[in-house]
Amino acid sequence: MNLMDTLGAVIFGLALLHTFSAKFFEVLAHKNAAHAGLFHLLGEVEVVFGFWAFVLIVVMALVSGGDAAVSYAESRQYTEPLFVFVVMVVAASRPVLELVASVLKGLARFTPVPDTIAMVWFGLAVVPLLGSLITEPAAMTLAALMLAPKIFRQGMPEWLKYAALGVLFVNVSIGGTLTSFAAPPVLMVAAAWQWDSAFMLATFGWKATVAVLFNATIVTLLLRKHIATGTADAPDEAKPAEPVPLIVSLIHLAFLAGVVLFAHHPVFFLGLFLFFMGYTQAYERHQSPLILKEGLLVGFFLAGLVVLGGMQQWWLQPIVASLAPHTLFFAALGLTAITDNAALTYLGSLIAGLSEQAKYLLVAGAVAGGGLTVIANAPNPAGVALLKRGFNDESIGALGLLLGALPPTAVAALMFLL
Repeated sequence: MNLMDTLGAVIFGLALLHTFSAKFFEVLAHKNAAHAGLFHLLGEVEVVFGFWAFVLIVVMALVSGGDAAVSYAESRQYTEPLFVFVVMVVAASRPVLELVASVLKGLARFTPVPDTIAMVWFGLAVVPLLGSLITEPAAMTLAALMLAPKIFRQGMPEWLKYAALGVLFVNVSIGGTLTSFAAPPVLMVAAAWQWDSAFMLATFGWKATVAVLFNATIVTLLLRKHIATGTADAPDEAKPAEPVPLIVSLIHLAFLAGVVLFAHHPVFFLGLFLFFMGYTQAYERHQSPLILKEGLLVGFFLAGLVVLGGMQQWWLQPIVASLAPHTLFFAALGLTAITDNAALTYLGSLIAGLSEQAKYLLVAGAVAGGGLTVIANAPNPAGVALLKRGFNDESIGALGLLLGALPPTAVAALMFLL
């Protein structure tokens, strides 16, 4: 361990404290008009890790020299932040949203409950499981935009919003485990441990599905009295002036499929994204404004996490390597709350001689704990960016999210321990 390792851990700790106190700065912004802009900036969760990553690079330049700082920043892998930005923007486009919503509304008519309640359940259960095909960030984006006007709005009790948010985050985290390519923590180990989609479905997938369906059902029952039951649309959802032609929606889906297919090749998915931008301009009448700002903020957050997380291997990896399998499960569950779960499983993939049981329990703990905090799973910042305006002070509190996520996390943990 050298001086820079220690400083990196300290700066990472400060970033965590800043993340968990973001709501406090939003409260200050509403009470102090003279400095509201500064407090709003400090309260933006998506800005926190990017800001502290910049601090880390400056400190590294002062301690180790400018060349070392530049070399370290350039050595990081930024494919995931770029992919999350692109897939968020494409998945949130109006043609994709309307097509998904129309399919789910059609299914809702065959359920024995009012359409709006069925749509909430679909958003909390079906869409997270769909993440195993379209990737977790895309599932989070679709689910958040579908649920925002129905649950995350004024008039809904705050504790129910946090309960629903916890279920959404946990279900997205475990709902991507039916395949080997959709969940970032699984993707980090799939090639190294030779886990294919058939293995994931048989080992993780059915357990995750049971937990997702149970969690979604319980929270939907809690929400049912507060959800408008007249139609499948919330009262404040705007009706489009002109329906989107099916061919336009299918073209958007083709763009989304292409981005997912080339998720590990930024040259290709960024090229597709540029074509997508051109297509949306050509057929602007069928579009709503793209969520470019939200996507960029989330990408900035994840890039900052990549930079800061790269300095934590010296203390994280020995912990992972030294624990017995079942202890490792609970350690992964807890450590995921303060580190990205993909980073945690990546460190596990570097450990030689890890038993099959330990491999399973490491990944199970990492995905089960993926809803506990905003940094626990890569799609969570996307959910925060899209849903925070529905909460008091337009900010999501770390404690509220933790309490909301604990019950569904316990359900997921129990299923994976079977």
